[in-house]
Amino acid sequence: MEKPKNRVIIYSRVSTEKEEQQTSLDRQEQELKSMVEEKHWTLVHSIKEKASGYEIDREEMLTILDLAKEKAFDILLIQDETRLARGHARMALLYQLKKFGIHIFTLQDHEQLQLSEADEMVLSIVSIVEEYQRKLHNLKIRRGMKRAMADGYHPEQNFSSLGGGGRDRLDVPLQEIIRLRERGLAFYDISATLKGLGYNLSKATVHRRYQEYVKQKELESNARN
Repeated sequence: MEKPKNRVIIYSRVSTEKEEQQTSLDRQEQELKSMVEEKHWTLVHSIKEKASGYEIDREEMLTILDLAKEKAFDILLIQDETRLARGHARMALLYQLKKFGIHIFTLQDHEQLQLSEADEMVLSIVSIVEEYQRKLHNLKIRRGMKRAMADGYHPEQNFSSLGGGGRDRLDVPLQEIIRLRERGLAFYDISATLKGLGYNLSKATVHRRYQEYVKQKELESNARN
């Protein structure tokens, strides 16, 4: 079945928990819903949040990014550009949403958000830098593994469960690694995040466990097919 076009998430935000801002939050939501009806769009979710626009670590906005990655909607509708974010957080979110193919519409302009030439240039530069960082990261891992294997290193012998002797596996929060990776974090950043949570895991360990997870998923998929 073909996915419906113009699937919309509306996002309403106020900056504080003050009681009087609840009225503004509710009004934003109702006005955005009216525009959805006017455009004959399909409303997927209505998401409301009380958080500063300068912060990128917003639970509801991270949920929106997860849904964007899953291609669960096509349009993000907001009251105006400031409701999305401010400062550096603005460019970070614009980049992520653009990368996932999400169109941003505003109630203020009643049309798709138009970025300035400067904004478009910054997003283009960020995209190029990210791509080359990914390539360099993968090349470093590949080179390191080739050197290790040339020196007689055999990864399958590191785990006692595989009969190779080695030390027992560390207690690794695999689901947290998967969640952070799916949100675009590099393995180094995941390692640093988990260390802050009390898990003393190296970048290499995080990378290895994630790759094992990916390989297991591939095997399960092949078995089903």
